[in-house]
Amino acid sequence: MAAEFESDVVVSETRTSVADAKRIVVKIGSSALTSLVGGLDTDRLDRLADAVEARMRGGTDVVVVSSGAIGAGIAPLGLTKRPQDLATKQAAASVGQLALAHAWGTSFARYGRTVGQVLLTAEDIARRTNHRNAQRTLDRLRSLGAVAIVNENDTVATAEIRFGDNDRLAALVAHLVGADALVLLSDVPGLYDGDPRKGHATLIPEVASPEDLDGVVAGSGGALGTGGMASKLSAARLAADAGVPVLLAAASDADAALTTARVGTAFAARPTRLSARRFWVRHAADVAGDLHLDTGAVRAVVDKRRSLLSAGITGLSGQFYGGDVVSLRGPDGQLVARGVVAYDASELTGMLGKSSGELTPELQRPVVHADDLVPA
Repeated sequence: MAAEFESDVVVSETRTSVADAKRIVVKIGSSALTSLVGGLDTDRLDRLADAVEARMRGGTDVVVVSSGAIGAGIAPLGLTKRPQDLATKQAAASVGQLALAHAWGTSFARYGRTVGQVLLTAEDIARRTNHRNAQRTLDRLRSLGAVAIVNENDTVATAEIRFGDNDRLAALVAHLVGADALVLLSDVPGLYDGDPRKGHATLIPEVASPEDLDGVVAGSGGALGTGGMASKLSAARLAADAGVPVLLAAASDADAALTTARVGTAFAARPTRLSARRFWVRHAADVAGDLHLDTGAVRAVVDKRRSLLSAGITGLSGQFYGGDVVSLRGPDGQLVARGVVAYDASELTGMLGKSSGELTPELQRPVVHADDLVPA
């Protein structure tokens, strides 16, 4: 299937970027590694490790984001379906994570490779200190020749702080490590303009801009995973927005995806990569509250890229502190930007609608500086 599909694919600049990338993140979905009946499928895992090893021997640094911990724990615990309640999910993850890490370690040991497991929660990405620590760990593992196997820490993550799926985690890790490309491998050959299971759906080979996604309907996850096409599409757009080209392909086409990249759907990256700080503000940081702006302030922030001053703020919500990230919303409540606020909510309450001349000198700096603002 892969070879037949490759012959029909136009070699675009995006696919060339993925094929030539010197540092990539490869995300592997639960359905590519596990089944409800048998748990981990080590034969499929070995084939994926073979493809990753071949890419690494070609001179590419590879970080693997591996789903499958919960799926790997279902069969050993005697469960018949993916659990829905948090406690059972975490119990399955605690069993499956051991099996998953051991399987990856055993598979890469065939090539004399050491595997390092890196478990992350949303908080590790949202907090700048944790963010940098995770970055250093991943960088050091790669410099030592080990394969970093990243997964969400399902055993401690709560419903409130979860990434939601490993597709988003993979996109965040791609930016975290400065990857040149992100490859998402799952049980589907690429992005379709509808549900291929219902027929009459057409594969979309290239996504060069958001306009290429008009009319696309993306579904939710399957029996073993939390993602689905909707999460893959969201993750691909997140990574592309950060300047990282993305290839979405079937795990069965891993060899082609990690060599020629002439399979699946390719998502072009934005021309310039967001800085680490601006990416963190837009995509990774927790939002602590909201600032509501008048029309003039929206125009200044969004169109003119100016700092937000207190005179243009009509209201606020949430308990935030100076240095937190907040959402900026227009008169209709629509999100227009995110930014790092300079004041605590308690300080800002008495400043709303006031010009700089009406404030004491220590309160005359911008509420959100232009350098810390990222339009939605």
